[in-house]
Amino acid sequence: MAVLVALGAFLMTLAGGWTAQRVTDRRHLVLGLAGGLMLGVVGLDLLPEALAAAGREVFGVPAALLLFVAGFLLAHLVERLLAHRQAAHGGGEHDGRAPEVGLTAAGAMVGHSAMDGVAIGAAFQVGGGMGLAVALAVVAHDFADGFNTYTITSLYGNARRKALLMLFADAAAPVVGAASTLFVTIPEGLLGGYLGLFGGVLLYLAAAEILPEAHHDHPARSTLLFTVAGVAFIWLVVGIAS
Repeated sequence: MAVLVALGAFLMTLAGGWTAQRVTDRRHLVLGLAGGLMLGVVGLDLLPEALAAAGREVFGVPAALLLFVAGFLLAHLVERLLAHRQAAHGGGEHDGRAPEVGLTAAGAMVGHSAMDGVAIGAAFQVGGGMGLAVALAVVAHDFADGFNTYTITSLYGNARRKALLMLFADAAAPVVGAASTLFVTIPEGLLGGYLGLFGGVLLYLAAAEILPEAHHDHPARSTLLFTVAGVAFIWLVVGIAS
């Protein structure tokens, strides 16, 4: 059952990526929506799960929050190092952005989607009702994952072929993750730490790259509304699943 439900996440991820491709003439709205979706996923989904799973404290601070800050700083450091290397070698950056950053971020999205599949499988081991609730949240926000994976990869100047490859990898990841629960159980603390770290990376991309780019050429209220709509959509998904 968990694998069958994960196939729904596979289709929703592809639908999100397809949508991101088809609205290139409204790129600022695409980026505004992507930024809102990413912000909503971090603040309303990833961080609460990370704090619940990795609740122990390190020198008075929850471990999940320390990893969250570490993820933010890591994303900033990686982007600066890659951009500096590209500039030093006269490489082809895309508007000052290193394509490797986009691929790295998309790879993190793939890893997160695999964890979504693991969450589905683990929830079904607890019970059918729990499994369906988690599955609803995963399938709904995998549309946002596909949308964001394609958008991030393309934004950093990667070719469409690479963006599609990362999109398909992101779509397949929940199915692989759900199937893995038949053989392996990931410790809750380790899973929580990963979610915190990934949340920091995602927040950096949303706040430092996606949203500024969305408002750079089109500082319109419609872009802001799309950002708010993205956050509200994730809030709705989390509320329905809880």
